[in-house]
Amino acid sequence: MLWILRFSWFFSAAMLMIVLSPSLQSFPPAEAIRSSHLDGYLRLPTSQFSIPDPFSFRKADVFRNADECGFSDPNITGVCDPSLVHVAITLDVEYLRGSIAAVHSILQHSRCPESIFFHFLVSENNLATLVRSTFPELKFKVYYFDPAKVRNLISSSVRQALEQPLNYARNYLADLLEPCVRRVIYLDSDLVVVDDITKLWNTSLGSRTIGAPEYCHANFTKYFTARFWSNYRLSGTFRGRKPCYFNTGVMVIDLVKWRRFGYSKRIERWMEIQKSDRIYELGSLPPFLLVFAGHVAPIEHRWNQHGLGGDNVNGSCRDLHPGPISLLHWSGSGKPWLRLDSRRACPLDALWARYDLYANSN
Repeated sequence: MLWILRFSWFFSAAMLMIVLSPSLQSFPPAEAIRSSHLDGYLRLPTSQFSIPDPFSFRKADVFRNADECGFSDPNITGVCDPSLVHVAITLDVEYLRGSIAAVHSILQHSRCPESIFFHFLVSENNLATLVRSTFPELKFKVYYFDPAKVRNLISSSVRQALEQPLNYARNYLADLLEPCVRRVIYLDSDLVVVDDITKLWNTSLGSRTIGAPEYCHANFTKYFTARFWSNYRLSGTFRGRKPCYFNTGVMVIDLVKWRRFGYSKRIERWMEIQKSDRIYELGSLPPFLLVFAGHVAPIEHRWNQHGLGGDNVNGSCRDLHPGPISLLHWSGSGKPWLRLDSRRACPLDALWARYDLYANSN
């Protein structure tokens, strides 16, 4: 009976791969230049014990720009090159495997991968070497985010992982990144991109500061406590707005406007109110909703097929939303690398596994 159940699971996963492959492969990946040492493992120093190394990743292919990508201005180098696409992602030990897979997926599906600059937000100082060894030709910079900046502002949440200070680093991108960086795509670490990210980069924000897929059918009231809604002074912040839920794991941000209007301070103010009045339960998302909901440039839902990690408690398996797919997001408590390693994977986790560079993965 056990073998029947296992066969059924693998058959389901295989069928999903077949059904989704036209969507996932409809955007030609960048040309991959393989080195003679492609499959060699690159490791940081380890102990003498034969324990699987959590920091061991295979070296990725080298991805080159297509002919139509054009050339950068030779007089402008580094992060200030105006032809670059800027992507910000956090790096930490717990989600490192997810971040590496996210970067790999972006490079693989981009027509101009050499024109992407990655901004890695860290609270540990030992991860840059690993990134360089895994992606030897990647354009990137590491930015240290001091946890002390938000530690006294963070309140308890429905899931402990949502209380980590690095989750709040995105609030300070406008301060952390160079002033010459005028726009950035912020991405969570538990997703993969299956389309050319330049399409997301070119999204028009109009007069808005951020853009994200909105979900106006969601019950917006559940993101705040009854105490918030009963206090007119607080809930009145939405007066004159039509607020909709949006997931902060995928955002296009106009950093010029962010700096001009001081949105980091506005978010901090709501976090201070939360400490005294307990107006929400869900980590770093509600302050963004309080500041931006109703003032978001809408982006196609294909750019955030979120919720694949289930809810914030059980992490149960989820199906895809109807429609085309450009990004798969395992938001929720169930992360694909943990489920795969425990041999309790959901069928859609196989779509994440194709980008996994972890040396000890099955």
